[in-house]
Amino acid sequence: MRSLRRGLLQWTLGALAFGSVLLVLVSYVFVLDEMNEVLDANLREVATSVARFHASGQLLAVTPARPPGEPGPDQGDLVTRVWRRDGSALDGPDSAYAFPFLPEPGARRLMLDGVEWRGFTVVDERFVVLAAQRTAARQQMAVEAASKLLVPLLLLALLIAALLVIALRRGLVPLGEATAQIAQRSALTLEPIDGAEMPGELRPLVGAFNGLMKRVADAFTTQQQFIADAAHELRSPVTAVRLQIDLFEQARDASERAAALSDAREGMDRLQRLVEQLLQLSRAAPDAIEERGLQREPVDLDRLVLDTVSAFARTASLRRIDLGAEARSKASVDADPHELQVVLNNLVRNALHYVPAGGRVDVGASLADDGLPMLWVGDDGPGIAMAERERVFDRFYRGAGEHVREGDPSGSGLGLAIVKALGRRNGASVSLHDGPGGTGLTVRVLFDGG
Repeated sequence: MRSLRRGLLQWTLGALAFGSVLLVLVSYVFVLDEMNEVLDANLREVATSVARFHASGQLLAVTPARPPGEPGPDQGDLVTRVWRRDGSALDGPDSAYAFPFLPEPGARRLMLDGVEWRGFTVVDERFVVLAAQRTAARQQMAVEAASKLLVPLLLLALLIAALLVIALRRGLVPLGEATAQIAQRSALTLEPIDGAEMPGELRPLVGAFNGLMKRVADAFTTQQQFIADAAHELRSPVTAVRLQIDLFEQARDASERAAALSDAREGMDRLQRLVEQLLQLSRAAPDAIEERGLQREPVDLDRLVLDTVSAFARTASLRRIDLGAEARSKASVDADPHELQVVLNNLVRNALHYVPAGGRVDVGASLADDGLPMLWVGDDGPGIAMAERERVFDRFYRGAGEHVREGDPSGSGLGLAIVKALGRRNGASVSLHDGPGGTGLTVRVLFDGG
């Protein structure tokens, strides 16, 4: 399992180790550079002193050349060679070091038998003096100076690691407290976590979790309310069906049995309709969108209107309602055809249910003033009061209209809720308006594009 604490320790200690190595290397380069400056000055002083010694007249014999391959003396830390201006070497303690004759004054790098030297040449009127020192000796001194930093750096890294462990333990305490509070939450306890005392780094996480808890709590509340409303709505038709069955069993003649059976069929029809609407509403939920997805395809609105009117023509005729169609929009939308059919079916069914005999219902597809396609259903029925037009989209709300006062047996209060939910899923907004001439109701389903 991935550990935040272990990861921070590994990265921090890795950074400390890398920084320590880098510091030692930088220290080595810096010390070697400073040492070169100091020791070059020392070589200059040595060469100048030797030149003065020979200029005082204490001359030595010319040193014969060392035969090739003959081993020289051990290479010390500091050697000197002296030549006359004509290039002839003078004998001396370090004459075995056969450095080349270079009459130019100043510091330089030299190679002798594969070994690198650092030299400084001084030229006076009679002699050329070279003072030289092995580069390896300088590098060794720089390594020794830089290596002295390793132990303090190691101790410092261990100290920082110990302090970091303590700091992480203390710093992660609020995270543990938040974890404990989260562990105490359940489906019955969805209260937000108190983030007032949390560090600033944890507050966005706590805020996001509290937002999630609020959404879950709202969803649970909505679900519980939906279940309670559905149980209440289902109880009435179930009770009615049982009552009609009892009446059927107690009927004394065929006519009473036929009446009881007809009433039972009506109750079953209402119960079936209510169950269908509950299923439609559940499919319009956000989680259902993610699970099933929208089956989008071009939908011809004119054809949708004509098919819907044809499907409800017999129902309208039985109720003596004039059902008409207006389909000349030549518009199509990218939507789920099944869901648009459900939307239009609910609107037409509602209109046919509430419009009295002899009334009129029109179903149409057209373009709004801004050119956007829309579906609409208008009627000359009782309509919906302006004060109730916002609430009629709530689940199971049936308002206080004339049909409720008369004890409407089949309205469930789900039709417009389904229309709004499915319309929103398919990129449409639903609005209510007065019918033609200010009477009745017109429902418009306006799409955001065609």
